Amino acid sequence: MDYPVHLSSQLPQFLKSLRKSRGLTQTELARRLGVVQSRVADIERDPGSVSVEQLLQLLSILGAQLLIQDLEAAAATTPPATPPDDDGPRGAW
Repeated sequence: MDYPVHLSSQLPQFLKSLRKSRGLTQTELARRLGVVQSRVADIERDPGSVSVEQLLQLLSILGAQLLIQDLEAAAATTPPATPPDDDGPRGAW
């Protein structure tokens, strides 16, 4: 499942939920990441305090990834919606 993140304030809940859905405690995640448990708590509380490299490592351990999506390119390749024909009621002769 994808979790679009538009604000950094959304990251703490996503990271914590992802960790819990994998059945990991902060202590187990810390061990795999090579840090102490309090560092994982700090990351979950304030993801802005972590380097991009450490965030990518944490996401990898959780089986997730950071995805950069070019919204302008996606919008340019999506054909515009075609409005329905409005010929009035059908079969009302």
